[in-house]
Amino acid sequence: MFRFSKRERISSLKEIESLFERGRSSSVQCMPLRAVWQTCSYQHTVLPTAEPAIKVLMSVAKKRLRHAVDRNRAKRQMREAYRLYHWQLTEAVAECGLQLHIAFVWQSEEPEPTEHVFEAMRCLLETIGERVKR
Repeated sequence: MFRFSKRERISSLKEIESLFERGRSSSVQCMPLRAVWQTCSYQHTVLPTAEPAIKVLMSVAKKRLRHAVDRNRAKRQMREAYRLYHWQLTEAVAECGLQLHIAFVWQSEEPEPTEHVFEAMRCLLETIGERVKR
């Protein structure tokens, strides 16, 4: 339940381009994070290699955090916060029968305390869950 496996990550260039295309996705911001998401039709299969209901991308731009140490820490904080709180969103998406692609983008110009990142991630996931249910 509290895992963040490789299958849950967006790695395909086609999926990334589709996610950031104008007019096809929605976004919400809660500093220091911004979430861009897109719903897709979801084919339910019984195969063990089936796609997960939610696929995620974590991004921290070099323009925002100049030092690699800070970028790596920010990505680690986002992954851990997602790992802890993604169950809220998983339940909402399971009810609707959709597949969701989400990109979390770091917006702050400086490193943030872990508590702020966790709170922002929780807020973003709750907001996305509410909007998906509509």
